[in-house]
Amino acid sequence: MAHPRESTPFPRATAQLREATFRSDLVVREIPAPTGLAPDAFALAADVRPGEDGESLYGTGRFVLLHDADEPDAWQGPWRIVTFAQAPLEPEIGSDPLLADVAWSWLVDALASRHAGHHAVAGTATKTLSRGFGSLAAEGDGSQIELRASWSPEGDMSGHVQAWAELVCMLAGLPPGSEGIEVFTARRTMRD
Repeated sequence: MAHPRESTPFPRATAQLREATFRSDLVVREIPAPTGLAPDAFALAADVRPGEDGESLYGTGRFVLLHDADEPDAWQGPWRIVTFAQAPLEPEIGSDPLLADVAWSWLVDALASRHAGHHAVAGTATKTLSRGFGSLAAEGDGSQIELRASWSPEGDMSGHVQAWAELVCMLAGLPPGSEGIEVFTARRTMRD
């Protein structure tokens, strides 16, 4: 007799996510999923070219798959993907008025190129500019782009996680096919 949990599609979906392969300069790992959002949840974290300390100067992201057989109205179905991606930028790039639109288009294009069907999409693209003062003045000006998005996936989950991974790398200045190429757009900070 099958365990009731095994008869649901959630274990099959998480297996697809665990079997996904990623470019060598993107380190993806499973992390504890948030609780209270849905009966079933699975989460991944990604870092672009992390250093020995595990921190990335280039970009990072989170991917959360949620499943609720009761199909919440806002989801328009039993599945929901919630993502986050952020990367530091040079201040000149961060001040570009089209940056948020471009970041969003990278997500849309990545989903389309992987034939990752979806509906009920929502999200925000936020860019920030900063300037250090006092003891932080030596750090100079900085900028960051952050994209938060959610959508209800259709079909196989592997295309969705691959699209998210591409987005994380694109924000970090690494388009598809750029493995091993130096990143010039990330703002590198000096740490003691």
